[in-house]
Amino acid sequence: MKKFFEDIKKDIKFKSAGPGKKLTEDASSKTPVGQTSSQAKPRHAPSESAQRAGAAALARVEQHPRPHVHTSQDAIRNQVRKELEAEAAATAAGHKSMDAEVPVKDPSCFSVSGVYFICPLTGKTLTKSEREVHIKEAILLRFSENPVEASVMMIHTFNKDREKVKAAVDIISKYVDNICKNPTEEKYRKIKVSNKVFQEKVSGIEGSREFLQALGFESAMLPVDGQEGTEEFLVLAEQEAAALEQMKERKEQLQNGEPVRAKLDRQPQVYRPSQNATRFELPPDFYNLTAEELKREQQMKSDIVERNSMLRTKAMREKDEQRERRKYNYALLRVRLPDGNILQGTFLAWERVAALYQFVRDLLENGWQPFELLAPGGQKLKEDEDMALNECNLAPAALLTFSWDAAVQADIAAAGGQSSSVLKPELLENIKTLS
Repeated sequence: MKKFFEDIKKDIKFKSAGPGKKLTEDASSKTPVGQTSSQAKPRHAPSESAQRAGAAALARVEQHPRPHVHTSQDAIRNQVRKELEAEAAATAAGHKSMDAEVPVKDPSCFSVSGVYFICPLTGKTLTKSEREVHIKEAILLRFSENPVEASVMMIHTFNKDREKVKAAVDIISKYVDNICKNPTEEKYRKIKVSNKVFQEKVSGIEGSREFLQALGFESAMLPVDGQEGTEEFLVLAEQEAAALEQMKERKEQLQNGEPVRAKLDRQPQVYRPSQNATRFELPPDFYNLTAEELKREQQMKSDIVERNSMLRTKAMREKDEQRERRKYNYALLRVRLPDGNILQGTFLAWERVAALYQFVRDLLENGWQPFELLAPGGQKLKEDEDMALNECNLAPAALLTFSWDAAVQADIAAAGGQSSSVLKPELLENIKTLS
């Protein structure tokens, strides 16, 4: 009887095997001799009593509690199918557990816990995954205070296609211009919602209808000449001169709007002098690669020496450098100060060198004094040079050296001035030790 159930399992597995199986294969040649008589005539469905006996026997053999007795062959097939599905699920779980064996670093070993952003509307610190949802919520909450400002933010932030946003802004601006030039003309104060231009250019832009409502437009069902029934219009009541001037200002506000973007939190941190200053352990957020791609990158590092030993053209080297830059979204930079302390901050990989200079200057006790920053290898970084950090080979991480302008320092010393703390005292209150 157990074999009867195994035959049913095999039958279902064969039917669900999918393409690639030979359906024309002669099964009779593979059938044991003892079953030739059963192949000569079609198999009859087992009787009800046989089914009961089979279920009980299978339960005894497999040492399971006695199952509920099924009264049809379809019910037995369903039970077997469930067993097959359970086997498939167990196999899938096994593969998943093997994938999970990929080692994951302890977050405490990272040089920085992650990449964080600050919402310009609320001041809240956010992770990369939180920033978009949080900003949208903050904009929507602003409607109760200033619907015009909120709708302008919504148009420029919620819609990613800048060309479509510009087209919608141009159309809305045209509506406002026509109203201001013809304040008594009713036709300019009515927008047919089904109008082709409105549907193609304006309606699909999130926030556009909210902006029109903030200007005073209201939805109304109006009759259309030559048509039966009514259609939806956005209608604006006739405006006074002062209201028209305000509409012009709001139009300019719309035209000058910018997307609301979370600002990168530089996470400034000061460390005591350490020989581990050049040691960096970066979290996955810093890379523009998936976990699998990162794993491949580690395996490819062994080929670097061999590749560098090859004779390569300038074009080949530049191509490799460009590919290398695209791997990183952020740069973790450390600056060794004259007193030995180390200042650390997080930057976008494509930010300019001037941003690094400004970051350091803002944290100096005497920010008016000129200084220089030297990249690894002694290369001087020029503040006024329009180069990105990754173009200076500072991504994903680097240790730079800070030095005061020698001439200015000589003048200060000649005047009897005393050297003070390099960084602001409040920054030193949270000084840490590099591990």
